[in-house]
This record gives sequence, structure tokens and C-alpha cells, in this order.
Amino acid sequence: MIPTQRVILGAGLAILLIITAASIGLDVKSRSDAAHVSHTVQVLKKISDLRGLMRRAESAARGYEIYRSPGFSEEFQAVHARIAPALADLKRGVRDNPDQVALLEGTEPLALRRIEIAAEAMRLRAGNDQDGIAALQGKGEGRGLMETVMGNLDRLGAEEERVLAARSRDSRRTGIVLLGIDVAGALVILLLVVMVMRESRRTEVALKSTLLETTAAKQVLEAAVAERTEHLVTAHDELRLSVNVLQSTFRSMAEAVLVIDVEGNVLLSNPAAERMLLHRAGMNLRDLRMLSDVFHGDGVMPMKPAELPSVRVLRGEPFENLEMIVRPHSGNQPRHLMVSGRPMLDGQGNVSGAVLVYHDATVSRETERQLHQSQKLDAIGKLTGGVAHDFNNMLTVISGNTETLVASLKQQPELQRVARLIDDAAERCAELIQHLLAFARRQPLQPRNVEINAAVADIAKLLRPTLGEQIQIETVLEQGPMTAHIDPSRLTNAVLNMAINARDAMPNGGKLLFEAHRVVLDEAYAQNNPDVRPGPYVMLAVSDTGTGMLAEVQQKAFEPFFTTKEVGKGSGLGLSMVYGFVKQSGGHIKIYSEEGHGTTIKLYLPPGEGMADTAVATTPQAEGGAETIFVVEDDNLVRNFVTAQLQSLGYNTVAAPDGRAALELIEAGQPFDLLFTDVVIPGGLSGRELAEEVARRRPGLKVLYTSGYTDNAIVHHGKLDDGVMLLTNPYRRNQLAEMIRKALNGRTAAG
Repeated sequence: MIPTQRVILGAGLAILLIITAASIGLDVKSRSDAAHVSHTVQVLKKISDLRGLMRRAESAARGYEIYRSPGFSEEFQAVHARIAPALADLKRGVRDNPDQVALLEGTEPLALRRIEIAAEAMRLRAGNDQDGIAALQGKGEGRGLMETVMGNLDRLGAEEERVLAARSRDSRRTGIVLLGIDVAGALVILLLVVMVMRESRRTEVALKSTLLETTAAKQVLEAAVAERTEHLVTAHDELRLSVNVLQSTFRSMAEAVLVIDVEGNVLLSNPAAERMLLHRAGMNLRDLRMLSDVFHGDGVMPMKPAELPSVRVLRGEPFENLEMIVRPHSGNQPRHLMVSGRPMLDGQGNVSGAVLVYHDATVSRETERQLHQSQKLDAIGKLTGGVAHDFNNMLTVISGNTETLVASLKQQPELQRVARLIDDAAERCAELIQHLLAFARRQPLQPRNVEINAAVADIAKLLRPTLGEQIQIETVLEQGPMTAHIDPSRLTNAVLNMAINARDAMPNGGKLLFEAHRVVLDEAYAQNNPDVRPGPYVMLAVSDTGTGMLAEVQQKAFEPFFTTKEVGKGSGLGLSMVYGFVKQSGGHIKIYSEEGHGTTIKLYLPPGEGMADTAVATTPQAEGGAETIFVVEDDNLVRNFVTAQLQSLGYNTVAAPDGRAALELIEAGQPFDLLFTDVVIPGGLSGRELAEEVARRRPGLKVLYTSGYTDNAIVHHGKLDDGVMLLTNPYRRNQLAEMIRKALNGRTAAG
């Protein structure tokens, strides 16, 4: 190439570089203008979206005001939740314009206030608070706020449209200049191409000489690239597999996971968070926090703002299993949550966000509470049964002797009246003890197949005159035969107790509803109620429209002597007796109540097999006899009383204080016709074991047991063992006479 050509080529290259530099600069400006135009368009869309959300919220509020439809309320809540994030998003969009930021910061509280006014109006209308509605409308605040908000949004939109027009003009001018430069550059390039083509012919030979060297180097390079590519593909596959595993694990976790930034915005959430917390990406925890009340794990102490999990973790405090209870304002069920948190740090060690993990412990905590309540009731039952045994022994002596006193004081009316008062008091004590034994599940049942529909109908007839005309009694009974294997007399007592409680909860009258249906309690229900066996049941429900119960009252309703009635108007043993009867029958009981809306108590009773059994006819009062009765009783007072009563009936008696003494007399040849023994006696032998020992020595032995309460010696699953006869104390003289004769005659019954 001659020097002139080199100069021309150099000058052309210089010009081309200048043109290229100018083109690059203008191209950068053109891209910047396009980005500004696109950003302005996005801001206009955000303004339009916010305007639409405000109008949708106002429209939903007006729709609810006119139609009271839950759909409008749900739409309002959905739109309400989006307005605050939309305002925050728009504020970020105009942060490069101080005037726009100032205008939007003035608009934001007005918009939120307008939505709060609409929400308040909807709550007042839902509660039918006409005075509150009139007061709110009288202020006339809402319409003025809406007009101001819409005016400010229009000003924001107008300013953005002005900016958009100016930036569009700049972009077009830049494009025209860029086109001219590109044309000039093309001409220069064409000239350079011609000159380069001439020069290329001269260098072609040199290029051919180096081609072989380049080809060899290329082959080496291709081999290296192929090897490197294989390694990259393998690494990419492993990375993709790891990402898939992490994503699958994240999405399938039962715990709710939230990733938040320093402002509390939710950056990432899994499906469990959306189900459990209703939190999604884009929401802000500060806004969501206003929708619920948060308490410590005791459910009583409110959690201070500085103690909230998101606040603590954004302060840089990691924690594990922080226990809290969330009660939504919407009325949904409270949730018992266990929260763990970890702050995220940037390269300088500053907190840039956080990860929160929520475990829903609502079901497990409720199960623990139910188990604790069941264990507490069982412990009270055991204590009650032991105390009732001793009380019944004493009442046997008291009631038996007062009965004799009443009969012997016919010629002294004043003393007889005093004796009757003592007798009535003893009878009342016996009833209370029977209620305690029913709760303690220490009372022998006589279960049989009972037709529930017929039993409920009979009880309803009995209750109508008892409850009065102000109580309306209704029944909803499943058609067809439906039997339960229960003690019918205990069922009647249980339903009567529940009906009386319902009447007391409806002092101004109301409705008492009896329902009976066949149901199946499945495994899921049994897991949430530890004392339930899954399977079929007959459900008997008693519902009232009374005052209802607080949650604290429901938890103690089955405890003996717990009552909300005034002193002297209730013993607190009614529901505890019902609880004991149902549990001893192998069933389940559940209370559903809401303060001010009534109560429903559901009894789940074991189903019967086959047709209902017919009631056994009562036998006439028995008289005494001349046989010998062997009395085994450790309580000296009771033993003396029983032997005296038996002797007054004409019987001969032999007595022993315990099982060992009784065996010694029997082995010595003591004759007798009937063994009358307490179930619980000292000496190393129970009444049942004593009877078995005597039966080995004297086959065909006749035995009558007595006890103040039952245990597993002669009763299983609430029912007396086959062939076993029991006389529960306290008992009257005629009851003793009747059971002695039945035992001597070989008839099985329980008294």
C-alpha cells in the first residue's frame, strides 16, 4: 500500500471512529430516552391501577350498603388489602420526582382514611348500628376525601403525561440525528471496504501460509472447548437438580416460610404461608399486622410491637420457637403459632432482610388441652369414688336407723317430724353421692338396647309440663329404628339435667331442640379428641337458644361442683353426672356454645345390636326369711346395722370383719345359706376373691355383694359381670329384704 493510500485509510478510520463514538453516544441516549418513556408509561399504569382500586373499593362498599351481600364485603376486603401495597409501589415509581413524591405522600393518608371510613361504614351496617351510620354520614368526610384523592391522582397522571410527551419528542430527535450519523458512517465504511479489498489481495498469500498453523491451533482449541463444555453441562445439570429439589422442598413444606426485606415487604412465600397466614409476595407485614391481635403463648398477654417476630428478626435477633396466638379481626378461628427467625446479612454485615418460619401448633395445643382436661377429670373421679365409698357406708347406717326411728315414733309426731327431716337430709346426701359416683364412673349400669327415638319422645312429653309454656320443645329425629346400648334410666336422668340447665339459660323463654342421628366418628376426629374411639355412634343432641357459655366455662363445665348459677340454685353436679354416664357407657360428649347464641351438647352413644330390649317388670316387695346370712363387712357401724336389720327380718346372721376371718369360720364348719360381703374389705382378700375361695370349698355358693361404689372386681365397662348380684349402699330396709330374697332364690339383678 502506497503512503497516500495509508493516509487516506488512516483518515477514514479516524472519521469512522468519530462517527462510531457519536453513534454509540446517541444510541445510549436513545436507549435512556426509551427507558424513561417506558418508566413513565409504567407509572401512568400504576396511577390508573390505584385509581381503579379506589373506585372498586368504593363500589364494593356501596354495593354492601345497598344489598348487604357477603360477596361485596369479600371484594372490599380483597381490594382493601391491595391499596396500601399499590400506594407503596407508586411511591417507588415516582421517587425520582420530588414534586410527585410530595403530592403522593399527601395523598396516601387521605386514600387510606377514605378506605377506613368505608370499612367502618360496612362494620356499622353489618352490626345494624343505625346511630353510628347516621353519625358517620353526618360528617360527610368520605366523599370529600375521595374527590381530593382522585384529583391528586389526576394531577399525578397529568404530570406524568407531560413528562411522557417531552421524553417522546427527545427520543424522536435523537433517532433522526442517529439515522444521519449511521448513513455517514455507512459511506465511510464503503470507502474503507474498497481500500481494504485492494490491500487484502496483497495479504492473501500471507494468510494462506498461516492458515495451516491457525487450523491446527483451532483443532486444539476446539478440543479444549469441548472438554470445558462437557464440564459446564454436567455442572448445570447438577445445579438444576439441586434447584428443583430446593423448590420442591420449599413448596411442599408444612411450615409457612416468608422471606422479607428490611421494610417488611414479603419477597418470597411458599403455599403453606398463603394457606396458613394469607401472606403472599408483595404484601407488607406492617399492613397485615393491623388485621389481627397478637398475644403471647398464654393467650392473655398482648404482644408488644417491639416483641413481634418480624421486628425482632429485622433488629438482627435470631430466635427459635417463639410461641404466639393470632386472633384475626375477621372472626376466623385463632391460630397457635411457633415462629423461628433468622436475619439475612449483606457483605458489610448489615441486616438486608430476614427469613421467618411459622409452624401451626393449633391442633396439637388443643389436643394437649383436651388430654389434660380428660386426665384432670379422671383424677377427680378417682378421688370422688374413694370419698363416696366412705360416705355411703355412713349413710347406710344413718338412713337405715332414721327409717326405723320414723316408723317407731308414730305416737310422738313432733319427734317423728324431726326424724323425717333427718331422713330427708340423708336421702338428699345419697342423691348427691349418686351424682358423684356417676361422674366418677363407679356406678353399676344396667345397659340394654334402647330405642332412642321413642326414649326422646317420652322424655319430651315429661318435660313439657316441667319446663313451662315459655320453653318451646322440638325434636328432629332420624327415621327408622335406631338403638343405643345404654342404661335407659341413666339416659333419662342425663337428658333431664341438660334440659334443666337449658331452661335456666333461657329465663325469658326460648327453644329446646332434641336431635338424634346415626353418625360415624372417623380417625381424623379421633386424633383431635384423644378419648374417642373411631366408629359408628348414635348422636343425641340437646340445643337451646339461651345465653351460651364462655370458652373458660366450657372447659370447666364437666367438673363436679362447678356452677355459674347463684348460691343455692345449683349443685354443679348435673353435667358432671352426664359426663360420667356417657364415658362409662363407652361414648363421647362434646359441648358447642357461643356466648349470646345458645348451647348444644352432643352425646355420642354406643350403638345397639338388633331390636330394643323390653323393660323388666318390677317384682313385688319381698319379705324376710329364716335362712342364715354370713355378713362380711369391715366397717363396725355398718356391720352391726346390717345384722340388726337382717335379724329384724327373721334371718340368722354370722358376721366377720374381713376375708381372712370369714375363711377361718367357714373352714371351721360354720353353716350359712348366703354370703353377703362388701366388695372392698381388708385382710388381703377382696369380696370377689373371698367368694371365689369359698366357692372352691362349697360349690353352688350364693353370693350378694354390697358396696358404696364399684371397681373392676365385679364391674367391667360399667356393667356387672354375668351372674353377679350387687346391692349398692346406702339402701333401705325393703331394698335389703328384696335383694336378700332374690339372691337366696337364685335370681340375678342389681339394686
